[in-house]
Amino acid sequence: MESFTTLDGLVMPLDRANIDTDAIIPKQYLKSIKRTGFGPSLFDEWRYLDHGEPGMDHSKRPRNPEFVLNQERYQGAQILLARKNFGCGSSREHAPWALLDYGFLCIIAPSFAEIFYNNCFKNGMLPVVLDEETVDDLFEQVKAQVGYRLKVDLPTQKINTPDGVATKSENKFEVEFEIESFRKHCLVNGLDDIALTLSRADAIKNYEQKRKTEAPWLFDEGA
Repeated sequence: MESFTTLDGLVMPLDRANIDTDAIIPKQYLKSIKRTGFGPSLFDEWRYLDHGEPGMDHSKRPRNPEFVLNQERYQGAQILLARKNFGCGSSREHAPWALLDYGFLCIIAPSFAEIFYNNCFKNGMLPVVLDEETVDDLFEQVKAQVGYRLKVDLPTQKINTPDGVATKSENKFEVEFEIESFRKHCLVNGLDDIALTLSRADAIKNYEQKRKTEAPWLFDEGA
């Protein structure tokens, strides 16, 4: 898993509350358990004008010009700004896979569904909870200014407008956010569950050797 320290990224506003995981990645795409390849199907039913199925050439599908993901000003966005209860619905891990595969590394919202929130961390993506008033302010700034960017600094737990970015609107933004220390440690160091286990490889090996001495019958392959 890639480590997450700082991100200076373009912000895309998705002004809808209670976006569920089926909207993020529809159920017909859940047949694959690979973590990549889901980006073209992100927000499939809102993004395209036809019905999507696995194996389709998404580059040839008709797109909905009204949907924010298809608008030129937000191409290349890495920060998704959303409303409350983002990622509700089923617990499918394909949802963060699709967001990450598209290019989003950080999601800012007033609240997240718990399982989706946990899955973000497990896949190297940072979900940030900010109060609704602050999120409202961000939506106004993003929509008012083309090319609006934010700098997310995980070590200092701060989000602000990078130097020189807000010169057109003269709007500056700076806020601190909370994150549990263990989750922060894992993101900064790029540690998923497997990497965490491997980091304790010596302790695991020593324990196994100790158990073989204390209870050798448990390791008798002929038993």
